[in-house]
Amino acid sequence: MNSKYISQTPWDSKVFGLFTAEINTYSEEAIQACYRQAGLYTLKLNPLADKSLANKHGFYYCDTLLQPVCKRTDFVAFENLNTSISLSANNKEALLNICLNAFTHGRFHRDFHITKQQADQRYVNWLGELIDNHKVFSLLYQGELAGFIATKNNQLLLHAIAENFRGQGLAKYWWSGVCRTLFEQGFETVESSISASNLAVVNLYASLGFKTQSATDVYHKFVE
Repeated sequence: MNSKYISQTPWDSKVFGLFTAEINTYSEEAIQACYRQAGLYTLKLNPLADKSLANKHGFYYCDTLLQPVCKRTDFVAFENLNTSISLSANNKEALLNICLNAFTHGRFHRDFHITKQQADQRYVNWLGELIDNHKVFSLLYQGELAGFIATKNNQLLLHAIAENFRGQGLAKYWWSGVCRTLFEQGFETVESSISASNLAVVNLYASLGFKTQSATDVYHKFVE
C-alpha cells in the first residue's frame, strides 16, 4: 500500500508479523489512509508541531530522536591502548548475541503492541544485514569482543556495548576510533540518531564534540 501518503516498511512487517508503514505527510488525508489497512503506523513530527491531529486519531508517543553531528574541526578524541576496533566479520554470532537486550531505549521496545522478543529481533536482523555488508566495527578490549558500531557512509547507525563492559567509561575510546576512521576516509562530519531517553549516550556524544542539530518526536498508531 505504498502511496504519496504511506510508505511500507517490509523489514518491520517481517519481524512483527503485521503490516507496518510510515506516514509521509502530516495531514488529515494521510492519516485517513491508515484506516484502509490494519497494522502499525509511524508518524515523525517536529517537537514544536501541533499534535492535536495526531491526538485526535489516537497516535501515542514512543520516543524523541536526537541527531548529533560532529564536524572534523570539533572532534575531541580519547585514547586508550587497551581498546581497538576491527571490521572483521568472523564474529557474527557473538555480535548478534550482544545485540539482544541492548536496545531498551528504542521506540519498538517502548510500544506496548510489540513484545520485547520481537523488538530485539528487529535489531538482530538489521545488525545481521549490516555485518554481511561489512558495515560493522567490532569493539575490542584487550582483544576481547566488547561491542559494535555499525556505519553507513558518515552515519553511526547502530551501536551497543556488551553488558559486562558497560559503565566503565570505555565507550569514548571506541567511538573515538570509529569517528577518526570516518574522518580519515574523507568525511567532513559524522552523524548519528539517538533516543533522548538514553542519557548516557547523549552525554557520550557531547564529550566527543558532537552537537545536536535536530530533534524528532516519534508517534505510533495501531489500526485493527
